[in-house]
Amino acid sequence: MLDMVAAPPGGAIFDILWPRSGQGAPARLARGLGLAMAGALALTLSAKAQVPLFIPITLQSLVVLLLGGLLGARLGLASVMLYLGEGAANLPVFAGTPEKGLGLAYMMGPTGGYLVGFALAALLIGYAADRRLDGTLWRRLLVMSLGHLVIFAFGYAWLVQFVGYDKAWLLGVAPFYAATVIKTLLAALLATGLCRGAALLRGL
Repeated sequence: MLDMVAAPPGGAIFDILWPRSGQGAPARLARGLGLAMAGALALTLSAKAQVPLFIPITLQSLVVLLLGGLLGARLGLASVMLYLGEGAANLPVFAGTPEKGLGLAYMMGPTGGYLVGFALAALLIGYAADRRLDGTLWRRLLVMSLGHLVIFAFGYAWLVQFVGYDKAWLLGVAPFYAATVIKTLLAALLATGLCRGAALLRGL
């Protein structure tokens, strides 16, 4: 059933809706900066919003998956790096800030691995989107699942250094199974719907 919901070819969604070709250098720069700033803002808002599913969770990983699919590798990564740069500059953009600390001290803390994973996941998903490797909902689900796996792999490996293997699993991975499945499916559905909509608008 899911493989019937196909996303039209075209690469990253914003490249379909707002192509770079034909733009001068200033316009391309303004486009890139605008999209990266919007992506960083979306990450900040998602870090502050908590959704009470099975446990309170943020929507950060959902937004990371969407940034890769919507913006592609370069702008998806740029959005995450801008977000991390804001955090390193002591702006309260991360989940739990300023209560749990600010800046590099926070980033080097127990959850720092997830932040690294955000950047790599956006790059991975964006790479697939740029090369049209996620042309169906099934493929997009697979790519975004791999992106989520990257986030948790780096988050877990980093957390192990603070609390050990078993406790890192119990605190940093196990409680988020169900929420991760829901967020991955939601991100794939949203990205596929937006891709189809973008292609339709381009065809008008």
